[in-house]
Amino acid sequence: MKGNSPDSNQSSFLMPSLKEQLDPKHPIYQLNDRINWSVIEEDFKKLYSHTGRPAKSVRLMVSLLLLKQLDDLSDEQVIQRWVENPYWQFLCGETQFQWKPPAASSDLTHFRNRIGKKGAERLLKLSIDLFDPKIQKEEVVIDTTVQEKNITHPTDSKLAKKVIDTCRKIASQEGIRLRQSYSRVTPQLLRQASNRKNAQQNKKAKQATRRLRTIGRALVRELVRKTTQKQISPYAQTLLNAWSILLQNKTDKHKIYSLHEPHVSCISKGKAHKPYEFGSKVSISRTRDSRIVLGALALPGNPYDGHTVEAALKQIKRITGKQPEILIADRGYRGQKEFGKTRLLTPSAPLKSDSQYDQRRQRKRFRKRAGLEATISHLKQ
Repeated sequence: MKGNSPDSNQSSFLMPSLKEQLDPKHPIYQLNDRINWSVIEEDFKKLYSHTGRPAKSVRLMVSLLLLKQLDDLSDEQVIQRWVENPYWQFLCGETQFQWKPPAASSDLTHFRNRIGKKGAERLLKLSIDLFDPKIQKEEVVIDTTVQEKNITHPTDSKLAKKVIDTCRKIASQEGIRLRQSYSRVTPQLLRQASNRKNAQQNKKAKQATRRLRTIGRALVRELVRKTTQKQISPYAQTLLNAWSILLQNKTDKHKIYSLHEPHVSCISKGKAHKPYEFGSKVSISRTRDSRIVLGALALPGNPYDGHTVEAALKQIKRITGKQPEILIADRGYRGQKEFGKTRLLTPSAPLKSDSQYDQRRQRKRFRKRAGLEATISHLKQ
C-alpha cells in the first residue's frame, strides 16, 4: 500500500514548524520549492498495491535517493545523515524535526527494485527538469565505460574450484551423499594451479587445472544422476552454467566468467594498467557546456561503440523529449555519421575547405568531449 507524506500545511499551535526555522536561501530549501511532488507521487502511485501495510512515502524515498547521489553516500550513510540534518528532513516532507531514522537502509533497495528501469529514468528526468530548458538545445557528448562487477579475476582453476564448492553445497542442502567430496585434494590442486607463471612448475600447474575441471564434471554428472526432477529444478540454471564453465576453451565466444554473475562480459578499453575489465558496458551522455547528464544506459555484451548510438539517442529522447542535433564522440565511434536528425562528430584530419575558425571550433568541441571522462569517474564512485 502506498504511504502518505506528513501534511506540511498543518502547523503546530505549541511549536513552530520545521519550515519556519530554516533559511529560505539554503540550496536544499530552494530545491524543495522547485520540485513538483504531487506529479512525482502520481507517477509512482501505480507501482503500489491498494492492500497491505502502508509503505514509506514516495517523497521520502525519492528525496533519499537524490540526497544519496548529491553527497555520494551509501544507503546506510544517507539514513544516518538524515537524522542529523534538518534541511534533509524538510526536503523529505517532515514538518517537525525527527530524532529517529525514517526507514531502514534496505528500504532503498526495495524501492529501487520496485521502480525498475523506467522509474530510474523518471528520477533522471526529474534532475534534468530542475535546470533551465535551454540546456536541452546544447550539443551532447557521449562515451562508453565499463561498470565492473565485484568478482574475482577469472581463471580456469578458480572457476573449477567454485563449481566443485557449489556442487558440494547443493548436495548438502538436498541430503545427497556424494561418492567422493574431494574436500582435501581440491585446495592442494588449486595451489599447484596458481604456479602457472613459474617455468619449473608450469607443467604441474596445467595438470592441476585439468584435474580440477575433471573433478567438477564428475560432481555435476553425479548430482544429475542422484537428484529427482523436483530436487534439481531450482538449481538447473546454476548447473547448466557450471557445465558450460567446465567445457569452455580459450578461444570460445560468450564465455562465462563468474558462476554467480553469468552475464559478465570481458571488455578491453585499451588501458595500460588494466587491459581487461569484467562487467557491463555503459553508455553515458551529457550536455557539452552545462555538463548535465542526459542518459545512462547499460548494454548487454560488448557491442561496438558505434552500434550503441541509436539506443542512447532513444533514451535521451525518451527522457528529455528531444533528440540532439550534434553528438560528439571519440574515435571509437567511427562509422555511421547520420542518425536521423542527429549528426555524429568524431576527431579526424581537417578538410582543405575548413577555415581556421572551423578548425578551432572542432578542437574546442573535442576538448569538451574529453571532460566527460571526469564525469564518468564521478558516476562510478
